[in-house]
Amino acid sequence: MFPSIRQGMIRALVVVLSLSLSAIETANAYPDQPIKIIVTFPPGGSADIVIRALQPALAEMLRQPIVIENRAGAGGNIGIGAVAQATQDGYTLGVAAAGVLTVNPHLNRAAMSFDPIKDLAPVTLLAEIPFVLVSSQQSAIGSVADLIAKAKAQPQGLSIGHGGNGTAMHLTSALLAQKAGIGIQLIAYRGTAPATTDVLAGHVPLAVLDIPASKQLIGDGKLKALGVSAAKRVAFLPDVPTLAEQGLSGFESIGWFGIVAPAGTPPEIVNTLNAAFVKALSDPAAIEKIRVLGAEPAPTSAEAFAIFIQSESAKWGKLIAEAGIKAE
Repeated sequence: MFPSIRQGMIRALVVVLSLSLSAIETANAYPDQPIKIIVTFPPGGSADIVIRALQPALAEMLRQPIVIENRAGAGGNIGIGAVAQATQDGYTLGVAAAGVLTVNPHLNRAAMSFDPIKDLAPVTLLAEIPFVLVSSQQSAIGSVADLIAKAKAQPQGLSIGHGGNGTAMHLTSALLAQKAGIGIQLIAYRGTAPATTDVLAGHVPLAVLDIPASKQLIGDGKLKALGVSAAKRVAFLPDVPTLAEQGLSGFESIGWFGIVAPAGTPPEIVNTLNAAFVKALSDPAAIEKIRVLGAEPAPTSAEAFAIFIQSESAKWGKLIAEAGIKAE
């Protein structure tokens, strides 16, 4: 081997070893300052409550203050855009929901300052929130079979209310129509609350709602629960069958949110964060607070969360294209 080539290889090896040692030292020193977590929803929302429930355990395990910053707007694009542009050192994280990671890119990519796949490093899934299809007490529809029969007898004669264009509840409604092979009008409201109000009053016969907004009304007999959107029955509504059980084979649609860091964050730091979040999600007090919301803790490895995001993005991208769903 020529001396110049040998010397070049030695220099390259020294660089690699130096970088490896630097990464190890960084991981060993991390964290040595407060960690900021950006929540892309206003205070008091499900994601905000979940991260605050985990805050004490995270601070104890990481031995640093956990600073929570609410930065809502643009369907999560503002807050997660800030995370994507942050320094890749593990001190700025974000709570990202399904919409900003897997729906917005297919609805309005031009409005996004970042690529969810290329510009973010998944850390862990935090929690999942299934949805429930409900009907008003005034409606004669008491099951998915009733819904399908009525929709086929009166094409475009039925409507489903949901929490807004491009939301997970909107896509759940569209998936229901597609799986059932029916034509049904999807009515967008500005949030879950007005959709709930209208289905209670009978102004719209059906709605897809999240469980926190509907479980008390269902329990009080003010709304009829026709089916849950998860792959299996949920503990909060154990007597309500899944949509898949009622003939919509393979139906699954859930709301979820997880932790992301800027792409390029050292793997050692991502692993440290993942371990802390996974352990925090096993804390009984935190679990109780999360379940009160109608959510279920769902910790994963960083790798599993990355695969999940890609899978969900492909699933909803396909539905958005096939159903012709457009951004407002």
